Amino acid sequence: MATTDLDESEVDGSGGQEVDSKYRMIILAAKRSKQLQRGAQPRIDIDPQKHKPTRIALEEVIRGRVHFSIKQKDPQAAR
Repeated sequence: MATTDLDESEVDGSGGQEVDSKYRMIILAAKRSKQLQRGAQPRIDIDPQKHKPTRIALEEVIRGRVHFSIKQKDPQAAR
């Protein structure tokens, strides 16, 4: 089973890898939205006063502005 990790240090403006599923896109946007709600600055040119953090986060993911890594769970740990 894979998990998607997104830390503040992993979010950059250089563009990220392509999102491989709608499910992963929603998970990334939700995690990024929490970061924006906690005070992170948007990585796209958008007015945060006119748009909700969820909309900003989704647009960032779509534009490839959110870098993420996919970590595989250790199969030995499940035993």
